[in-house]
Amino acid sequence: MARPTSKSELISAAAANYEEMNALIASMTEKELSTPFAFDHSKKEAHWQRDKNLRDVMIHLYEWHQLLLNWVSSDMRGENRTFLPEPYNWRTYGDMNVMFWKKHQNTTLEEAKAMLEQSHREVMELAETFTDEELFQKGIFQWVGGSTLGSFFVSTTASHYDWAIKKLKAHRKNCKKG
Repeated sequence: MARPTSKSELISAAAANYEEMNALIASMTEKELSTPFAFDHSKKEAHWQRDKNLRDVMIHLYEWHQLLLNWVSSDMRGENRTFLPEPYNWRTYGDMNVMFWKKHQNTTLEEAKAMLEQSHREVMELAETFTDEELFQKGIFQWVGGSTLGSFFVSTTASHYDWAIKKLKAHRKNCKKG
């Protein structure tokens, strides 16, 4: 699926990928749910080693929803806030992801599911409040910088759900090998 460039494409892609991710999770066996993630070290991105289970993936998605929700609400109130919280930036956001992971090691899978469901709903409701132009035309909101607001919504929803689907499918494949 091509990256969304309109509000309707954003809403559709986010909903479709969220449903696909949830269908995949619902179809996971008890063995797949209880087996810790173990990806081979040829996968170089840090997240392949960071996330150890479904809860970790769900919490990652939830925390990125929170980044978006807090950033948009703050800047819409006139508070100048960056998308990534201090002291993180786009070169160090991997450290932020590890901080999120550490923060939720005592969060249960059930709590993570409920948190993600709620934050997904909030992000989708927020997206609905913007026009197509506000989401996908550059320069509408100065606080977005040189990008579009919609690109942040796409990244934290449809694209991130696709990332989760790929990770869960890789885990499922590993479980079948063992």
